[in-house]
Amino acid sequence: MRVSREKFAESRKRILDAAATLFRETGFDGIGLGDIMKAAGLTHGGFYGHFGSKEDLEAQALSLALARKVTDWSQLVDSAAARPLAALAGQYLSPDHRENVGEGCPFAALGADTARRGERVRSAFTAGLKPFLELLSNVISGRSKAQRRRKAIAILAEMVGAMILARAVNDPALSDEILAATSLNLSEASDTSHAAKRVSPASASG
Repeated sequence: MRVSREKFAESRKRILDAAATLFRETGFDGIGLGDIMKAAGLTHGGFYGHFGSKEDLEAQALSLALARKVTDWSQLVDSAAARPLAALAGQYLSPDHRENVGEGCPFAALGADTARRGERVRSAFTAGLKPFLELLSNVISGRSKAQRRRKAIAILAEMVGAMILARAVNDPALSDEILAATSLNLSEASDTSHAAKRVSPASASG
């Protein structure tokens, strides 16, 4: 029996959804195709009708996870126009995000794994990174586009690095301290940024 286009698309989406979550939870090598297909409610034999290889699935699932996360960030920024960086930092550097690895930031969950993968997965990671940097560049102050981009790279690296450290340590108090300290640092930077925006060059010189 021929599978309808709608059924085929639905099955593919279920595989990608399951993989996007499970790869973040276990790493790329931490789970096999059989378990991913089982989580998607499908048989192992149907995998190759949708994807050419596990690497193909890794790249597409990573792209999906990153696209969804940058959409979440955009919505948060739109709802927190007054202090968007502080809002992003507060949500990202939270205990809830730390514990919710499967639905959390793909950079923190899969960055180290991606560095060891092939070009297709690394290309998906690289392409997915760019919208985050663009979004951050648009919500921070700076004298030039190049300066805002440098600051955006540093902020994203600080947030991702803090989350990796907070998840890695086995001291709950230290983990909380890492998140709180980084969140406060970025919140203070956000306050400074907005203060600078409120002071015009003319008033500053007067």
